[in-house]
Amino acid sequence: MNHEHLYNLFQDVSQGRLNPEAAMRQIESMSYTDLGFAKVDHHRQQRMGFPEVVYAAGKTVEQLFEICSAHLEVHDRLLITRLSAEKQEQLLQKGIQGRYNSLGRTLVFDQAPVDPIGDILVCCAGTSDLPVAEEARETAAIMGNRVEVIADVGVAGIHRLLDRTERIQQARVIIVIAGMEGALASVVGGLAAVPVIAVPTSVGYGASFQGLAALLTMLNSCAPGVAVVNIDNGFGAAFTASLINKSSSS
Repeated sequence: MNHEHLYNLFQDVSQGRLNPEAAMRQIESMSYTDLGFAKVDHHRQQRMGFPEVVYAAGKTVEQLFEICSAHLEVHDRLLITRLSAEKQEQLLQKGIQGRYNSLGRTLVFDQAPVDPIGDILVCCAGTSDLPVAEEARETAAIMGNRVEVIADVGVAGIHRLLDRTERIQQARVIIVIAGMEGALASVVGGLAAVPVIAVPTSVGYGASFQGLAALLTMLNSCAPGVAVVNIDNGFGAAFTASLINKSSSS
């Protein structure tokens, strides 16, 4: 339910065209759209501060089209994650037009931009970790944050990171993205006086076990203030970072 629809509903109640009980039933029935295979949640904005996000992996193009169409009828903003270039092209042919990030595999609709609420810094260990970093950046940006990515500052050349110490200490929340052994999160945690959200990636040779080695390193970090999300979960890290920003801004 968008603001205009809600306003008109209140007008109908105030002018006697609709009784309060009927208005409440309309509001409750409009909390989601039931598509049969999916229930598009329209009240997530009220509960969590941001509309529903669509995870594209495992969904057909037709399913994505119907979900996006139902969502965009109500909301001005939408984020689709893990969307392949092939599916994006097919959605474009069906009239679903947004801003596609091929590296981060995200599709963004942001017709009503909001003023930035805080500063999120994304520190990315290597170029191979950039897809996860871009997913985090796009998520943080559409949620209304100022966000900057510092790329290729892994511990194999730690002077590259230390050159950015001042910037690290200016951020309100830091997302650290690293594969291999995942040591970057501990180093950044030792430099920063703000929350650090660590994202292990599936980048690395065989004994990295598709990100498990980095995950365990980050979970065992000796640096205080480091929290860890799941492997390759740039979206989850950025969502959490945004909630931290909103809490500290209120």
